[in-house]
Amino acid sequence: MRCCNHDVAVGGIIDFCGSDVVLPLVKEEIEDVLESEVFVDVNKLRKCARQGIPEELPNEFTQRRARYDSYREIDKENVEVSKRVRGEVNRYLARNKKESLLDPHVAPAIFEAVICAYMNCNNHLEYSPVFVQLCAPFVITMKAGYDIYSCFERLVDTLSESSLTSNINKRVAQFLSYFRTLLPELYNYFEEEELDVGEWASSWLRNLLAKELPTSCILTLWDVYFSQPDFMDFHPFVCLAILQHLRDSLEDLEQSEIRSMLLRLPSMNILRIVGQAHNIRSEIQTRYGSITTSRIS
Repeated sequence: MRCCNHDVAVGGIIDFCGSDVVLPLVKEEIEDVLESEVFVDVNKLRKCARQGIPEELPNEFTQRRARYDSYREIDKENVEVSKRVRGEVNRYLARNKKESLLDPHVAPAIFEAVICAYMNCNNHLEYSPVFVQLCAPFVITMKAGYDIYSCFERLVDTLSESSLTSNINKRVAQFLSYFRTLLPELYNYFEEEELDVGEWASSWLRNLLAKELPTSCILTLWDVYFSQPDFMDFHPFVCLAILQHLRDSLEDLEQSEIRSMLLRLPSMNILRIVGQAHNIRSEIQTRYGSITTSRIS
């Protein structure tokens, strides 16, 4: 799908929200009509329908209409949150200016509406700046506010649920056990440089690398993740694959430089990283599973 004059892989991301990956021409035309959040052009819809209506459309658009109605009713005003979102979006746009994936004149209002709506529905949660990074891929790849909100809500809820069912400290401990086993030289080097491993590892694991990877890499990675049911379980192995990929560069750096690289990762071939992550997971399952499990039990 082409978005903002860039080709981005978004099949899995769209699947995550419950839409199809490939839309036939008739379906795409009807979808464009029904996409309107103001009114539906019945005459245009009738003209499109003369070619026949795909069987899956009635159920799909019932779901989409329900999402739209639900989103429309949510209060999107939150002065305190809006101010914080606006500041973080401006920083995000400045950092990602070279990629030009978002319209700086339109995007801030979308972020504000979606994140404020979520916070108003979940007022027991504290606002986090990472919400902007977690929302950005959906703003980039989707047009309708209610679709963006639906995906953002589902992702944040998934991450929150994962944190509740698997304590982040336990997940970091398990990840470090894998790290020490698979990349002992790099792990020891980090210790020699007195690097705070918990700082970057917890962020990597908690937020699916949304803060650290370039946006174009996140789009590809999340497209892979949202096409599979166990992406939260698979994610640590992607993190290990990234460390393996950057090992030589990291071993040439000093503490502050290592920290900077880990908190702002360079662009990389994500599909190659994902392939290596599968190999790492297989290796751990066959050779080191019992060792790593016993270390954190």
